[in-house]
Amino acid sequence: MNKIDIIRFLELAESFPVIDVRSPAEYNRGHIPGAFNIPLFDDREREAVGIEYKNEGRNKAIIKGLELTGSSMHLKLQEALKINTKGKILAYCWRGGMRSEAMAWLFSLGDIKTEVLEGGYKTYRHHVLASLAEKRKTIILGGMTGSSKTHILGHIKKIGKQVIDLESLANHKGSAFGAIGQEPQPSSEHFENLLFGEWEDIDIRYPLWLEDESKNIGSVFLPDAFYFNMQESPTIILLMEIEKRLPRLLEEYSTYSPDLLKVSITKISKRIGGDDTKEALDAIDTGNFTRAIEIALRYYDKAYKFAITRKRSGKIIYVETDTDNIEKNAVKVLEAAEKITWR
Repeated sequence: MNKIDIIRFLELAESFPVIDVRSPAEYNRGHIPGAFNIPLFDDREREAVGIEYKNEGRNKAIIKGLELTGSSMHLKLQEALKINTKGKILAYCWRGGMRSEAMAWLFSLGDIKTEVLEGGYKTYRHHVLASLAEKRKTIILGGMTGSSKTHILGHIKKIGKQVIDLESLANHKGSAFGAIGQEPQPSSEHFENLLFGEWEDIDIRYPLWLEDESKNIGSVFLPDAFYFNMQESPTIILLMEIEKRLPRLLEEYSTYSPDLLKVSITKISKRIGGDDTKEALDAIDTGNFTRAIEIALRYYDKAYKFAITRKRSGKIIYVETDTDNIEKNAVKVLEAAEKITWR
């Protein structure tokens, strides 16, 4: 077994499998993306060993751990042998201590060379948050709900620009309707890990494009420093009339169950008011999805206009468009970006 620092660990992780030896609950809260979970203790065992350590001390806790896991150690080694296809694996626990060391010893019985992360997952998390707090050349694409910002950024990425799709990482499209048709959201912690996975691949010599977002995307929250830097970055805001935005939203959401749409309307009922809520729900019941979406858009337009006031006005570029054509609007946005000066 050899202990290595976080930089070397992440370098090797591009070539060798990574094993998280923490409990399933710890792993599910957040882990290094791509890591396999071969826990030394399951959740119940970890709790029991922790109680033993607190009440009786380290040696008694070790004995308790051996008592609980002894009969399953061969299964853990079998899993590692299946994963070990390149002659080496990387492992980590919470602090890079007893659990990862114990598992590295176990893996060595199967002639598996194991590198352990010094400081464990805790060190990785410090590294992630420190990196995401860095201020880089970033361009924010903003605009009212339904302006096809995600599609425009997708096109911009397709032609070679650097883009991170925050909503894709969060499995949410940002509004009260954003969870419809999406996979379950990750925890905020694991979202940060996923974001870092793309963030570290960005070439800092060139601008990164991000979509304008609130502090939270559904139940996922952006890191404080990362969000602050977004607010301070130059922002291109696409101005599109509601009539141009409605058809795409109608096409996207009218295919879903009316009950899901009604749940989404109910989520913002206190903000749009009782009368508008009733009208929107009635519209969904009668199949008038256009009217329901229009009512929701009025609320989101008002909220976004307020959010704009919190940005630095000197760093905002407004781009008007009379079309919802993705490629044409991408060209307009890219032309606006050429006006940005970097210090």
